[in-house]
Amino acid sequence: MRVLVTGAAGYIGYAVGRRLVAAGHEVDGLVRRSSGLPDGVRPVHGDLLVPDGLPRGPYDGVCHLAALTRVRESFEQPLRYFAANFQGTVNLLESVAADRVVFGSTAAVYGTPERQPIPESEAAAPASPYGASKLAAEQAVRFHARTGAAGAVVLRTFNVAGSVDGRIDPDATRLIPKALAVAAGHAPLLEINGDGLAVREYLHVDDLAAAYVRALEAVRPGDDRLYNVGSGAGAAVHEVVAAVEKATGRPVPVRRRPARPEAPVLLCDAAAIRADLGWRPVRSALPEIIAGSWDALTRADG
Repeated sequence: MRVLVTGAAGYIGYAVGRRLVAAGHEVDGLVRRSSGLPDGVRPVHGDLLVPDGLPRGPYDGVCHLAALTRVRESFEQPLRYFAANFQGTVNLLESVAADRVVFGSTAAVYGTPERQPIPESEAAAPASPYGASKLAAEQAVRFHARTGAAGAVVLRTFNVAGSVDGRIDPDATRLIPKALAVAAGHAPLLEINGDGLAVREYLHVDDLAAAYVRALEAVRPGDDRLYNVGSGAGAAVHEVVAAVEKATGRPVPVRRRPARPEAPVLLCDAAAIRADLGWRPVRSALPEIIAGSWDALTRADG
């Protein structure tokens, strides 16, 4: 298939493009700059907020991964987040002819539900402009698919981590990169909220990329599918810190800040994608995620 990947030079987009090439697809990467693409991905320059400059295709499929993703920042710049995440998606759907669309969404659309693990049937109740903008984009993709114009799969992810090809997670606000930065001596200590008992799950970026390939190859015109993608295996903040110390052999001093109002547990029910597409995570054990991330960071440090 001829496939367009938006955000192809980004953390997840790079991993998806790499997997698509390995699966034998012809891949174009929509980027603003040509650097940072995996081998075999052809750069196509464009900006989702400038629709006149977008490639028209036709493409057999699009994997849409370009987005703004920082929850706290979205409260400060909500209009910017809606423009990038919602309007950028509408521009893509209107401008690029494709039979299949796989859209990268987020568990932030659920808010903080009490039911754990979270199934796709859980009502969406985003608690941030980021989550709300991604939910709006999901709805645009799914209603577009229901017209018969394309087949669509929405993939909702939880916490993505790990490394492929020695690339580090560039979001230094996330727990694993922050803890590794302390171990590497880039920061004096790790600040955590409350008692460190909040439980989250972590999915290797390469496992997520494999889910995109499966979804793209499975979807057909007219399909409207929604899947959670996650490991379902939770770890508390203090367990992540201990795992980083064990993997690196270095201490990670911690300073506790006042607790914030946040869900004590957020876990993914990924039974549907396992049953329908046969996808399973194979690299998402916490020690492997951290070991690969540490190796990438130390290589980047020289």
